[in-house]
Amino acid sequence: MIYKKFIYLCIVIDKTMLDFLHFSWIDILDILMVALIIYLVFRWIRGSTAIYIFIAIILVLVVRVVAEAIGMKMISSLLGTIIDMGAVALVIIFQPEVRRFLGSMGRKAGTTLEKQSFLQKIFFRRQARSVDTRAVQEIAEACQEMSAARTGALIVIQHKNSLEDIIATGDTVDAEIGRRLIMNIFFKNSPLHDGAMIIGGNRIVAARCTLPITERTDLPARFGMRHKAAIGITEQCDADVIVVSEETGGISFVRGGTLTAVETVNNLKLMLGEISE
Repeated sequence: MIYKKFIYLCIVIDKTMLDFLHFSWIDILDILMVALIIYLVFRWIRGSTAIYIFIAIILVLVVRVVAEAIGMKMISSLLGTIIDMGAVALVIIFQPEVRRFLGSMGRKAGTTLEKQSFLQKIFFRRQARSVDTRAVQEIAEACQEMSAARTGALIVIQHKNSLEDIIATGDTVDAEIGRRLIMNIFFKNSPLHDGAMIIGGNRIVAARCTLPITERTDLPARFGMRHKAAIGITEQCDADVIVVSEETGGISFVRGGTLTAVETVNNLKLMLGEISE
């Protein structure tokens, strides 16, 4: 009799465990989506101070799940309240990061959708404000001479994304692109040299503009504020940036948050879209 009861108890326990471990396709999809979200958020904030807060949030969520699984209602309720209130606080505290993340996702989605011809005609009629061959030549020669003279420069090349907020922080120029004008603006005694120059549609749109500084902490110590500003603006929009270092005279090209050292002026022309001979 006892043996039969033991067998029955084992069957009940086994059935309960199987019910608990039963996974449907929806459960698998749910787990994969959560894992993907965690991966994207981790990739987005990797290298910044927000990574520690993200790890703390994950730990709190894990503790809450465990507390709910073992029936600790008070701890589960307390952690649930903290998470609900903390979600609003995190959006307020990390508003710039959230804006940058959503903007990055929107640009990538827009680039994908823009490749569809019928959608491009309906929603994406704005053309890129690129520079022509003559303007590329003038910009490259100006950067070469400023590099030789160790004159610091920060030049933003606007494409499709609007830079009106950035332009509003500086002084409107609206002049034709020219090597001498670029060099005069960035001359150390010029009142417009401190800040970024915005170029769009074959025109120098503005100068002395303030750019957002990247919050990445994994950048080499040799990168100054110009380089950090160049990385910061390219993290938020599709603009390209040319940086001329005042300390070393080195030229850098920044696109999509990635900085590339420019070895020769011909390389710079190629990066700007010109096919050099």
